[in-house]
Amino acid sequence: MIRFFLLQNRQGKTRLSKWYVPPPQSTTGTTNEVEKARIEAEVHRLVTARDKKYTNFIEYNSYKLIYRRYAGLFFTIAVDIADNELSYLETVHLFVELLDSYFSNVCELDIVFNFNKVYSILDEFMLAGEMEESSKREILDRVKAMEKME
Repeated sequence: MIRFFLLQNRQGKTRLSKWYVPPPQSTTGTTNEVEKARIEAEVHRLVTARDKKYTNFIEYNSYKLIYRRYAGLFFTIAVDIADNELSYLETVHLFVELLDSYFSNVCELDIVFNFNKVYSILDEFMLAGEMEESSKREILDRVKAMEKME
């Protein structure tokens, strides 16, 4: 099961953050939002500092981070330890293909200025921490149908 999905740039700015499971409570008594920000910063530090000769999988706390870099953006999924890494790596790739198809050659500015569309694509793709639909055409058709209703 997917714990959270992050999209961050090289400088550490989180461009997309979708949490399917709340972060574990810290012993210091911080709020969920503070804990999320701390985890996002730590994930960014781990992912960007990792050498390219290593795999795209990192064990972190009680889950596994699967990440992939596209241009200047890092797409990171945190999943349960026992889940299949390669299937989630393919999930990241499919999400990038969805964004690329929707925005026709997506860039970071598309994500920043159309974050609501990016979230709607993600919501059509994943539901409650599981992949809902795997057909690119079907997901994009649903998003375009929702656009017509607006």
